[in-house]
Amino acid sequence: MVQSDEVEFDAARADAARGDRVPRLVVIGGDAAGMSAASQARRRLGPDELEIVAFERGTATSYSACGIPYWISGMVDERDELIARHPQEFRDRQSIDVQLRHEVVAIDLGARSVTVRDLDADEERDEPYDQLLIATGATPARPDVPGIDAQGVFGVQTLDDGQRVLDALTDRSPRTAVVVGAGYIGIEMAEAMIERGLDVHVVEFGPQPMRTVDADMGEQIAEAMSGMGIHLHLDTAVQGIETGADGWVRAVTTDAGELACDLVVLGTGARPAGGLGRDAGLQVGSSGGIVTDPRQRTSDPYVFAAGDCTETFHRVSRRSVAIALGTIANKQGRVAGINLGGGYATFPGVLGTAVTKVCGLEIGRTGLGEIEAREAGFEPIVEVVRSTTRAHYYPGAGWITVKVIAERGTGRLLGAQIVGAEGGAKRIDVFATALWNQMTVEDLLNVDLSYAPPFSPVWDPVLIAARKSWQQVEAERC
Repeated sequence: MVQSDEVEFDAARADAARGDRVPRLVVIGGDAAGMSAASQARRRLGPDELEIVAFERGTATSYSACGIPYWISGMVDERDELIARHPQEFRDRQSIDVQLRHEVVAIDLGARSVTVRDLDADEERDEPYDQLLIATGATPARPDVPGIDAQGVFGVQTLDDGQRVLDALTDRSPRTAVVVGAGYIGIEMAEAMIERGLDVHVVEFGPQPMRTVDADMGEQIAEAMSGMGIHLHLDTAVQGIETGADGWVRAVTTDAGELACDLVVLGTGARPAGGLGRDAGLQVGSSGGIVTDPRQRTSDPYVFAAGDCTETFHRVSRRSVAIALGTIANKQGRVAGINLGGGYATFPGVLGTAVTKVCGLEIGRTGLGEIEAREAGFEPIVEVVRSTTRAHYYPGAGWITVKVIAERGTGRLLGAQIVGAEGGAKRIDVFATALWNQMTVEDLLNVDLSYAPPFSPVWDPVLIAARKSWQQVEAERC
């Protein structure tokens, strides 16, 4: 049986054929999702079968936004080390017409065209499409307070953003930085500023850093940040940004007082940049992300979307979520590109698996936290264990805390979190694999994991946590 959406794709190509031309795919956004999709479509259809043009408002394609804090800290020397593939490589190797410094400002679904602004020439033009992919990413969340758009206040989402921070560090020689928000980017940028020799204050509205982990795990992160010399202001709300006579930031005002500073970095998270699709009439979700089906197709059959600008399906909570991660963006882009190239692929959803490192502490999480599990309708049991990353007698062994959330009664794994020394965080991938396959903690307990003293105790912390969780399940059954 032919899928209805395949018929719609064939219709798009038929429209082009009636005009005696090659069908045209327009890609909005030249980073992970956009260029993954363009590359996949090109692998399936040659230049004589599909024209591909990608518009990117920035100055680079296919770069690692996750690496920006390490570039700013000095750990990564050059900007280009974060770029996986340059625009000319797409042009030469895959006949993908990448146009930098070109921002798509409007979409006309009826006419099947986009309005593109050439940012250098300050000119606009309309560009037609037969198929469209929206991969506009996410935008840093900016607190709605006076002065938030002042000079010296930086979001960190793109390479161009990172360059602006580096330029400020060089040109202004700041001594003190305030980081607003203690999410992934916030804590990584706080550490980067410490590495650059600045006095760093982190202002967080909530009671802990990294609200993607539970409070007991967040306490350890707070201790590590304080131990590195970061001044952590929890349960503190930003009320405004004060500037000097030159218009540059001089202080952040909070409900607990004023913090003098020379630089402000926004680490308040990011929101899906779905406004372009919403304004065109596409369906968006409660997060502002564009709604897609499993093939990454939007509410318009000729338009696909992928990456941080979309909402996606959480495999445990069974709810729509917006999670800005490069891993998800690349996978969704691949799926969209296969479909845009005439194939068939679906995206099965996410677990929200993520890792980071701050102040020597590794952090990992997957699935649902304790509160999230209850909000999703589960009755969870929780087990927390403390072990070591290696055999206790082997040099370099460090402490690791593992938290497991499972369903009461069945023992089905719902989520896990890890905080600990080097060698700890990537163990979260074992939990993610088990979670993906809907395993119980008893199933996980019997998985044949590797062992050698340089890598783990004979009972790996993952297995200890699974065993303790299963014991709790069995005890409640008795």
